[in-house]
Amino acid sequence: MAYISKRGRRPIEKASKSSHSYVIKDSDVQYFLSNCDLPKTTEEIDANHFNTFEINQYDSNEIQRVIAFDGSYREISVRNDFPSSKIAFFQLGASFFKISDLDEIHELPFIDEEDMESLRQIERLKFVIPVKGISLDGETSLTKSVRKTLYDVFMNKPDESNFFIDTLKWFVYKEYKGKERSEADLTYQLGSCPNINCEKRAINLSCNEMTSDGIFYCPECKGEIYLTDVFRLHEAIDEELGAGGILGYLVTLMEQIFIIHIIKLMLQTKSSLLSETMFIKDGPLAFFGQTANMHKLMREMINYLIDKRNLFLIGLEKSGSFVEHADKIKNKLKKGEALLLDNNYIYKYILPGKADPENPYASTSYYSGKVIYKDNNERIYVATLPTKDAKVILNPKKEDYRNIDIILTNIEKLKCDMYDDALLPVALVNKLISLADHPSSTILEKFAKSNI
Repeated sequence: MAYISKRGRRPIEKASKSSHSYVIKDSDVQYFLSNCDLPKTTEEIDANHFNTFEINQYDSNEIQRVIAFDGSYREISVRNDFPSSKIAFFQLGASFFKISDLDEIHELPFIDEEDMESLRQIERLKFVIPVKGISLDGETSLTKSVRKTLYDVFMNKPDESNFFIDTLKWFVYKEYKGKERSEADLTYQLGSCPNINCEKRAINLSCNEMTSDGIFYCPECKGEIYLTDVFRLHEAIDEELGAGGILGYLVTLMEQIFIIHIIKLMLQTKSSLLSETMFIKDGPLAFFGQTANMHKLMREMINYLIDKRNLFLIGLEKSGSFVEHADKIKNKLKKGEALLLDNNYIYKYILPGKADPENPYASTSYYSGKVIYKDNNERIYVATLPTKDAKVILNPKKEDYRNIDIILTNIEKLKCDMYDDALLPVALVNKLISLADHPSSTILEKFAKSNI
């Protein structure tokens, strides 16, 4: 690492102009490059390997409403001088609208502002967390500050009468099963104590030992353990480098907590709403990084609800390797045709490496499988749909994706011409909650500095 200019009086240390020659001449480097394989080009992709089927179009539609979810965050520097300090602002949203409203708008010769208002019903969640060089009053470290901040987010009411902490308890301890819960469902095992300097491992968090505020106490250090510690985000926080590494994991986590929260409210108020609603998540149906352990709980909940009540849930990707691949093979698919991506296909045509029959793609983070769909308007989508278990990805069949016909039929109805292969609910929720690099970052920075 080069020397930097701390005070502006001396120049920064510049890199050498000739050191690359030592890298080029190195035999180990040359050997490594000669053994690298690149992904297949469009011409090398064999359509005979495609596992495709046609989507059955539904004239009648049991889905009456759509809820789309998205989240955004901005990392802001509140002090650039040493020691530097950063925070991150988060905003998440759920956009609601009825299919009937969309059908009526499609028939209008001109869409005015009042017509669009019916499609702009949105619930927002806003919060801020410390990222580097900041601690909350009363907390002794950055890690404890982040843990307490996240816990406080869950202790706030996202609506009139319900806390996210109640939703998390309902999810972790499988309260949706009612009287069908087993003894094993009443306990969740945390890998390690989140309190610094405590080395206690495999802590059983029994719901009977939790306080009304969602707090446990470590059997060894007696320190507080929040129910939100099940996300294990504290494991990825460095007291010097900061908590920047958890931000992407956290926004994906909160999007799905939002989904769970609304599912819970529907079941508690009018359970029939669940089988009339399609949930759309911006991005794949998965938990990443430290939060990946949540995918098992999510899969179990979804399997239970699909079996007992039915559930329509889909994740849609807008960027990444799978989206790039879908664009490559677009002309190899027929209109109204869906391609199921199995383990061998993924590692042969999309991702580097070799398929392992014992380890399906993303089996430790996804509770879903990937499908590429070309609709009758020749738009291409990369969708993830819930699967019963991870092994489905080894050899997927259409019947492994429950409700796939009606879900993809409705996806086609939600088309939006604002962007390539866009959907109206996803475009709307993103427009209403996204935090832009400019001017949002500048405004938030000034806001934060004036209030800290």
